[in-house]
Amino acid sequence: VAVDDAPTLLRFPKESVGPAVPAVGRIGGLDVLHAADRPEVLLVAVGVMAPVCLGAAELLEARGIGCTVVDPRWVKPVDPALAPLAAGHRLVAVVEDNSRAAGVGSAVALALGDAEVDVPVRRFGIPEQFLAHAKRAEVLADIGLTPVDVAGRIAASLALAEPAVDRAGGPAVEQSGDGRIVMPAQGE
Repeated sequence: VAVDDAPTLLRFPKESVGPAVPAVGRIGGLDVLHAADRPEVLLVAVGVMAPVCLGAAELLEARGIGCTVVDPRWVKPVDPALAPLAAGHRLVAVVEDNSRAAGVGSAVALALGDAEVDVPVRRFGIPEQFLAHAKRAEVLADIGLTPVDVAGRIAASLALAEPAVDRAGGPAVEQSGDGRIVMPAQGE
């Protein structure tokens, strides 16, 4: 890393990162990974959570909820381009494999508040609790950081503001046997 004028931290995930996710554009310092024609949800994908956000966007768009997915490329300070981008959406969801407390989602919420952008921010990350040791994918599934879980919770947040029926005419969300909010199965 060729940064010599400020502290820099690199995080390496427990498992392989996977293939690179190509950007379809750039806004300020934000890589745009996906853009819908009529976006309602802005998904801020922190690092290796980009595939989770892209999967959630695909599930939401199958229900008629347009999404923009961005990778901020750096997390703090929050890129100033994020506030005007967020203003064009109904909901911002920050997805990180880091602690929710004082994490990137908190920094984004603060930056949007400072910019007087009144858009709700949902924070998806690691809860402040001891987690059972397991493979990374198992831990992420246990704490709801999968595309299905993220999409279901976003759809539930949007459903609070409007009837719980998606634009395709089906139920917007369902509750699983363990109490989590999930996307209904396709074709039901």
